[in-house]
Amino acid sequence: MITAAQMRAARALLGVDQKTLAELSGLSVPTIQRMEASTGNVRGVVDSLTKVIAALERAGIELIGEGMASTAQGRGVRLKSTFAKP
Repeated sequence: MITAAQMRAARALLGVDQKTLAELSGLSVPTIQRMEASTGNVRGVVDSLTKVIAALERAGIELIGEGMASTAQGRGVRLKSTFAKP
């Protein structure tokens, strides 16, 4: 699973826009936009989700699930708790 926030954060860490992520994953820009507009876990076709995750991983992103430890080396960012927006 991947959340919309994880997708946006991954793109920010890579310094790529939605168009570039679409190209890397073989999907359309509107598909990436819909995924990133999701609330919580990204909803969509399993094949599309798999393509996005694979593209992010090929680019060097490690997706860390809730309560999971990072197994790779390198720098990263992790959200410790949800931030209450004002």
